[in-house]
Amino acid sequence: MKTLATFLTASLMVFVAAAWVHAEKKEDAKVAPVLNFKMNRLDGTPADLSAYQGKVVLIVNTASQCGLTPQYEALEDLHEKFADKGLAVIGFPANEFGAQEPGSNEEIASFCAKNYGVKFDMFSKVVVKGKGQCDLYKFLTSKDTDPKFAGEITWNFEKFLVSRKGEIVARFAPRIKPDDEKVIQAIEAELAKK
Repeated sequence: MKTLATFLTASLMVFVAAAWVHAEKKEDAKVAPVLNFKMNRLDGTPADLSAYQGKVVLIVNTASQCGLTPQYEALEDLHEKFADKGLAVIGFPANEFGAQEPGSNEEIASFCAKNYGVKFDMFSKVVVKGKGQCDLYKFLTSKDTDPKFAGEITWNFEKFLVSRKGEIVARFAPRIKPDDEKVIQAIEAELAKK
């Protein structure tokens, strides 16, 4: 009888431990709020940003007819240098600043490929400021959801760095180039965290 009681107690402990590990894994799998958005790619196919969970993500609003447009080259260089280490560069074309992104999604895709060889993920044109602002950029700029880096987007090529845990850890002004030492150091620091 004592052996049966010991066996049942041990079995119960194993069951509780397994349930706890399962619950912890389920909690770990929870999508970070900043990645809890569904967007469309430039070709119109739907994409879930939760696919970037566990990666370091650089979110950039882009434009094809801006003085800062050559930053596409440095963004592509970041993608080529760090993608296999866990960095995802994702671009969101926007037309709010000087109407510098007037093209269709197809025209933007063609421009990016032809002029800068862009292979990092690009999404459909969105509104990043003002009336019609998309939910992702509401999240990125709101004091309620991003108290540390909140504030309106100021121009094309504003950059948000998101950690592997889905936390916004840095924001870089449009004129800070993607290959600026501050940006590289921030990316490398986040990539070093597992």
